[in-house]
Amino acid sequence: MRRKPMVSWAFGLHLDDELMGIATFGTPASRHMQQGVCPSDPSMVIELNRVWLSDELPRNSESWFLSRALKLMPPYIVVSYADTTVGHIGHMYRALNFRYAGWTDMERRTPRLDYIPADPSVHSRDASRNGYAATVRRRPKVRYWTVTGDRWERRELEALCHWPSYDWRRLPPPLEHRQLKPSEASFALTT
Repeated sequence: MRRKPMVSWAFGLHLDDELMGIATFGTPASRHMQQGVCPSDPSMVIELNRVWLSDELPRNSESWFLSRALKLMPPYIVVSYADTTVGHIGHMYRALNFRYAGWTDMERRTPRLDYIPADPSVHSRDASRNGYAATVRRRPKVRYWTVTGDRWERRELEALCHWPSYDWRRLPPPLEHRQLKPSEASFALTT
């Protein structure tokens, strides 16, 4: 990945003495996003920022591992994003009963653009200041959230969270690069 995230909690999945997976949670890079999720106490928002599991593990290992990691977490509103640029739409989050909150920039009337730097050694973040070769429309990321803690803490955090909880079938994310299969469209989060 291009940036090292802030890590507050890290969990490892070991098979014998070999590390087979990792999940990290930390303070989101955007304080503005934390305030949008929980205006009354932004410090209660944490991001599931990295997940990696070895391909040698059986199917559904991601959801098995993350469900156990989430149970070990103290009370937080946990947010995460599925990156549509690499074909992810959030099957893992849906399997874990995360709430679907739509996608980034869904309220915007004009699309956001990313700058492609003219010099490949320049980071895309600096391309607008240092010259760029082209612009491309930014692909949206699909937003998900859940809460951790005991039953009472989860109930309190759900009431504090300002992110919506949409039905996947009624408001699917924009997927220009692939079509949903009927089996995917029928699996949805409901509230």
